[in-house]
Amino acid sequence: MNDLVMTPNLRFTRPASRERLVRVAAALKQNNIMAFVADSREATLTKVHELIPRGAEVFTSTSRTLDELGIAAELNEAGHHDAVRPKLLKMDRNTQHHEMRELGARPAYIIGSAHAVTDDGVVMVASMSGSQLGPYASGAAHVVWVVGAQKIVKDIDEGLQRIEQYSLPREDERMRSVYGIGSAIGKILIVKREAMPGRSSLILLDEVIGF
Repeated sequence: MNDLVMTPNLRFTRPASRERLVRVAAALKQNNIMAFVADSREATLTKVHELIPRGAEVFTSTSRTLDELGIAAELNEAGHHDAVRPKLLKMDRNTQHHEMRELGARPAYIIGSAHAVTDDGVVMVASMSGSQLGPYASGAAHVVWVVGAQKIVKDIDEGLQRIEQYSLPREDERMRSVYGIGSAIGKILIVKREAMPGRSSLILLDEVIGF
């Protein structure tokens, strides 16, 4: 846990241009990650529903982006999907820990966000616990990321800077306000290439959203 109050580096709030988003989408496709540029939040929601069919098992990662879009609430509460998170919330961590771990580790679909995407199509996700990183890397059959335009960075080094100087301070602030404890970077997943074409998809929303 981090006891220091951190100030976010606001240079990482500047959105990439539409032209840059299109170039990043092309780079992601070269790395076997299906990529789409969405003009609006409504278009993003439409694409999510295209990628995650009704009735499918889906696990929603903790994500400010998903919360702001209303995707997490819809997938978990509307009853149109086999939502994993509501099941986990009803289980007893003391007596069903093994079952909970299995259920969250290998969903048919996992949806979340990333903290940085590089110009050459590398996806970077940081986590304190790492619980969502295993499914992103290989556990889930399908992965969907929704990423705001301000998360585009030049390269991995700048991506690490964004995580440490912007995403962490914002998440730390959120954690303190909600849970009374700070956050920390425990693990970072760097996806340079998807081994299975069609497994992973990334929607680039042409506006600022999330951390």
